Amino acid sequence: MEKTVIDKGLKVFENGGGAKLITHLNSCVHCGLCAESCIYYKATGDDRFTPARKVDLVASVYRRYYTFAGKYMPALVSARDLNEDTANEMVDLLFGACTMCGRCTMHCSIGVDIAYLVKMGRTLLSEMGMVPASLQSTVKAAVETGNNMGIPTQEFVDTIKWMEDELADELNTKEAQIPIDVKGKKVMYTLNPREPKFFPLSISAMAKIFYAAGESWTLSSNMYDITNYAYFSGNMDEARLIAKRMWDEMDKLGTSTLVLAECGHGSRALRWESPNYLKQAFPFKVKTSVEIIADYLREGKIKLDKEKFKEAVTLHDPCNLVRSGGICMEQRYILNEFIEDFREMTPHGIDNYCCGGGGGQLAMSEYNERRMKTAEVKADQIRKTGAKIVVSPCHNCVDQLTQINFSFKLNLQVKTMAELVADAIIL
Repeated sequence: MEKTVIDKGLKVFENGGGAKLITHLNSCVHCGLCAESCIYYKATGDDRFTPARKVDLVASVYRRYYTFAGKYMPALVSARDLNEDTANEMVDLLFGACTMCGRCTMHCSIGVDIAYLVKMGRTLLSEMGMVPASLQSTVKAAVETGNNMGIPTQEFVDTIKWMEDELADELNTKEAQIPIDVKGKKVMYTLNPREPKFFPLSISAMAKIFYAAGESWTLSSNMYDITNYAYFSGNMDEARLIAKRMWDEMDKLGTSTLVLAECGHGSRALRWESPNYLKQAFPFKVKTSVEIIADYLREGKIKLDKEKFKEAVTLHDPCNLVRSGGICMEQRYILNEFIEDFREMTPHGIDNYCCGGGGGQLAMSEYNERRMKTAEVKADQIRKTGAKIVVSPCHNCVDQLTQINFSFKLNLQVKTMAELVADAIIL
């Protein structure tokens, strides 16, 4: 491995996190309490997958180049050279065996931000050009085309117009519309590109809610993709570029409120992280679709049929929305408004287990087998509730839950929150 490549990676320790990074790198006491919090360790029992091992791998490289003992007595402090073997092990553990769900951080006895250290390790690997190919191709599509599925603009517009016709037929009124690129509306709504590509009914579900609430809203044909996989690839230049495009589109359309589609990582990367890496405060309001649906219910703008669903319903909490974003009670408020038999998983809320699809895992085909092995944990959680419907306010989670449903023969319906609400809405 060339020295110039290694030096680029090591610069992350100097420029990437300052005192916060150094503090967390030096704080792990190897107590092992984080092990049982991790779905990779829980599903496999493999010690390599314990969060502390991932932390120590990153810290060992730091010690080798930035501490006195590491430079002159590396074996004494378990310091490791950043060479091809070490870098490949980092790729396998930091990309291939972590969703950055943050559950280990919450269970750490001294508060080490393990997910943050994994992200910084990924940033180091990104600087070295060692992001898994499938994840990098997803980021490349977003950078080059404006959405991670590479959907051409005309194809997107045609899909929206088709869904608008379907919605008008369903509601028997031409007033039910899905506006595109209309300036001066109150809300600009975003999408996960998997919606126009594979799940267009999710778009019409939210459009139905907006119609019922009398909302002033629009989509953008130029920048609708709420996802930001560069945040998980560790390339912060690309993450900034993607986030800035969304900010600029809000300004171009003159909308005052950005409503984020049901995408946990997109919400985290844009709402809670982009002001940090763009180094400015939002000049507009930002809400998730879960929050705005809850607002509509509280304000009486929409009403739901409490007799619609008799089946037991359970809720999967997206890690990035709940544990990292603090949006925990809004979805429960919505469900308790119209679901007769709502059953919580054990554990749930901020302690819920990751579904296994986060942190870019669904974009990395290299690790599909390992990802579905971790899914045993979530499948067991769902099975124990006895629910017939599992709902999650995150498309990434819904994709993973759909695969879990099929692979583990759970015989469930898997729905987004907007789909469930739209099915019960009273017009």
